[in-house]
Amino acid sequence: MHNHHHEHPHSEAHGHSHQTRLQKKFKIAVFVTFIVFLGEVIGGIWSGSLALLSDAAHVLSDVLSLLLSWLAIYLSTRPATASRTYGYHRAEVFAAFLNGVSLIGISGWIFYEAYHRYLEPAPIKVSGMLIVACLGFVANLIILWQLHGESHGNLNVRSAVLHVVGDTLSSVGVVIGGAIIYWTGWYPTDAILSFLIGGIILVSAVNVTKDAVHILLENSPRNADAHTVAAHIRRLDAVKDVHDMHIWSLCSNYCALSAHIVVDENTVLAPDRILEQINAELQTHFGIGHTTLQLEQVECAQAGNLLCNAQHQ
Repeated sequence: MHNHHHEHPHSEAHGHSHQTRLQKKFKIAVFVTFIVFLGEVIGGIWSGSLALLSDAAHVLSDVLSLLLSWLAIYLSTRPATASRTYGYHRAEVFAAFLNGVSLIGISGWIFYEAYHRYLEPAPIKVSGMLIVACLGFVANLIILWQLHGESHGNLNVRSAVLHVVGDTLSSVGVVIGGAIIYWTGWYPTDAILSFLIGGIILVSAVNVTKDAVHILLENSPRNADAHTVAAHIRRLDAVKDVHDMHIWSLCSNYCALSAHIVVDENTVLAPDRILEQINAELQTHFGIGHTTLQLEQVECAQAGNLLCNAQHQ
């Protein structure tokens, strides 16, 4: 007996309204971030601050990141088609991957420029540097307030929020650095600040990129490897064995599973009831709501192999 089970964590109407609200928040975030970018470019050139220009480069990546995330959110609301049977859920992960890679590249540029600026410190107009950095800090707080609570369970939104968090910390660093330069006149502080900003960006970029690659390679969710899930299912009285199991993530909050379930021949439960039990366990303990299960009383050729041994030809 085959069974296909698909459970949405929320109603479709609720999901649609949430996505619409999220898109509006991203519109505001894109507008505010672009204004910050223009301000930091002008302020960085006028003041001669590499730290401010480094932050401007990060802010530009924020603009692109937010636009990309906004597009991914829009695509994820599109229905499935005959050629894209899972819809556009994977767009979220692809956007997160591009955001992560772009951040890694930006951090490399910042390290390079900071190194040369440290070797040859240049005078800086500290007052302009401080004013622009403070305005950038306030703007980033507004964006974080807009996106607060939206990144849970969504890698795409999380990657965009990480861009903004990194930029907020950068703005704080620039303000502190500007104050140090103002009181001490030690201009290499600007280069050291740039190194710190680059480090903050790089750490968040690597984490997001690793998570995106994990999903793009169709690995199991981190909380639901095949052996753990199979052991949990085998504890059910009606289940004798599990084999030919596949678990993968379509995006950061949408997991799928397929498996063959060998049913105990002495069970008194009806097949529908067994499937209901299994799906309830998978949803409750692992957050897996999309399943395709095949019940068997006579074990098939794959019996004894939890994982499918099919080789790529």
